[in-house]
Amino acid sequence: MKESSVICKNCEKEFNSVYEFCPHCGQKSNDQLTLGVLFYNTISNYFSFDARFFKSYIPLMFRPGYLASKFIEGKRLLYLHPAQMYLFISVLFFFLFSIIARETTEQFDTALKKGFDKTEAVLDTIQKNVSGVDSIQTERLLKPLKENNINIGFNPKELDSIINSKNHKPVVNSSFSFNEKKIDSLIALNATDAEIYRAMGLNEDAGSFKRKLYSQALKFYKQRNGGTILQAFYDSIPIAMFILLPIFAFLLKLFYFRKGSFSHHLVFTFYFFSFLFMVFSILIFINQFWKIPGFLMGLILFSTFVYLWLAVKNFYKQGYFLSFFKSGVISFLYLSFVIPVAVVIIGMMAFMIY
Repeated sequence: MKESSVICKNCEKEFNSVYEFCPHCGQKSNDQLTLGVLFYNTISNYFSFDARFFKSYIPLMFRPGYLASKFIEGKRLLYLHPAQMYLFISVLFFFLFSIIARETTEQFDTALKKGFDKTEAVLDTIQKNVSGVDSIQTERLLKPLKENNINIGFNPKELDSIINSKNHKPVVNSSFSFNEKKIDSLIALNATDAEIYRAMGLNEDAGSFKRKLYSQALKFYKQRNGGTILQAFYDSIPIAMFILLPIFAFLLKLFYFRKGSFSHHLVFTFYFFSFLFMVFSILIFINQFWKIPGFLMGLILFSTFVYLWLAVKNFYKQGYFLSFFKSGVISFLYLSFVIPVAVVIIGMMAFMIY
């Protein structure tokens, strides 16, 4: 009896109907599209949320360096791929992080606006009613504010100068170097942005980057909306991680130059950052229901360094002391130089796009 054949719907090649999967491309021969198949394929293909994830989770959390070592040895299918592990856990982390980020930006924005309103109301009242007082009287006026923990951002000498000034509107102590009263007048008259920029001190021949800075400064001055900048900062973090992660791998390469190619160090970094994101995800989740004490939080964060130390020792096969020294130097360089530079860059990006 002649065996029948079918045409694969994916690669359109013919094969024997007895096969459950196409021998050419691997697609199931009779793959009926259902909701279950749709969502399983999506999760499996993009996040590999299958048995390998659960098989990899315990070693990731409690066996530092084990998964990276096994992957380098050639066990590529037994455990979850390092990039897939990082992708899945980072998506989980940034989802949880977005919740607290939204709450933080709202609280920051509210506090900032209240601070502006409170400070300007206090100074406006003082300037209207006590113009001409000396420094001693200014100190006496500030005493009730200090006793009630109201900080208006000025010391007595600065406040004395403001009170006795006739050409300066009392505002929050800021880094704006322009005449704020003049800017407020132009804004009230609906002047064009170009006119306001000139009043702020922008030169006609200024470059596009400097013009952008003035544009964002004016936008912030009008709105007093710091929460938007903070949210833009948070939104830039996932993008920054794609740069920060290979930098960490590069530091490993510098200290373990003869211990494999850059891809070897990148595998280690993927698994280590997956561990960090999982720890932070657990902390964020627990903190939603129970406020974690500061000392306990500190111990948990310190344990991540201990994890790195042991992971480096197990992966690169060096002694405890040498591994401790190298992991300590790498952590110091990363936290003291790489992260601060990244924060400044992300902050600038956030300010420019908010």
